[in-house]
Amino acid sequence: MKPQVIALEEHYFDPEFTQHFKEGGPEARLPALRDRLFDVGELRLKEMDEAGIDLQVLSHGAPATQRLDAATAVPAATRANDRLLEIIQRHPQRFLGFAVLPTAEPKAAADELERAVTRLGFKGAMIHGLANGVFLDDKRFWPIFERAQALDVPVYMHPAIPHPAVTEAYYKDYLKDYPGLLTAAWGFTVETATQAIRMVLSGMFDAYPRLKIILGHLGEGLPFSLWRIDMALQRQGNRSTPFRDTFREHFWITTSGNFSTPALLCCVMEMGVDRILFSVDYPFVLNPPGMKWMQDIPLGPEDREKIYGGNARRLLRL
Repeated sequence: MKPQVIALEEHYFDPEFTQHFKEGGPEARLPALRDRLFDVGELRLKEMDEAGIDLQVLSHGAPATQRLDAATAVPAATRANDRLLEIIQRHPQRFLGFAVLPTAEPKAAADELERAVTRLGFKGAMIHGLANGVFLDDKRFWPIFERAQALDVPVYMHPAIPHPAVTEAYYKDYLKDYPGLLTAAWGFTVETATQAIRMVLSGMFDAYPRLKIILGHLGEGLPFSLWRIDMALQRQGNRSTPFRDTFREHFWITTSGNFSTPALLCCVMEMGVDRILFSVDYPFVLNPPGMKWMQDIPLGPEDREKIYGGNARRLLRL
């Protein structure tokens, strides 16, 4: 029997919400990509069916609320989540949702997460990059993660454009010829992996021992480096719990936009197959390449079924 296929990092744009974007909004994107971001009906379902994807967990595209001030972000997030619920209700067998959260006001963000989970039926939340330039390990944001633990839902840490100072120092010399260096080619990975490392070092997972975090793109490179990070940090003797152990206990990773068999096998060996979730990163990546790749990966049918959807069903309590 064909396993149920659940894709966890699948984006859309809310027309009202995107009016708050100052740059990188839909008007700057390719028409075909823009059309797919705004389509949450016929075209999206058609392309899911053609590829064999049964269920998408919808999440708003970057930067979502993470660059908005509190006065704007709180009501905007509420309205966007309410409209996402309407989308899900039109196709309840095909769509689920991750909430957007107004991180500029952490208490309100925690409350919105609770409302989204308990009243709207969402399965967690997605946060895009830094929160107005601040890493989320800062203790002002911990109420969000405390509430996620209490609700037993994951928080998906998704990339966004790196901090302007990092862009200036690391990438500006090559952006004219290689604009992707700032985003999916490298900048997204470095920024998001750094965010995850800081969360571990902050003691957040000691405070919230049941907290669940998802990283996309096969863990933003971290599974490949876990041994070395752990060795270097243990050498100073500052951590009672090995970094590697904390990461493997609290993080799940998805295949979004990284259809590399060697990288996947590294992740399976480092994280265990139960921590790996299928995703495409639609519509920034189209569905067929991800599904074709999954059909050919050198894993047995039981492990393949876990990645396709079994692990997601357990994590999201479907």
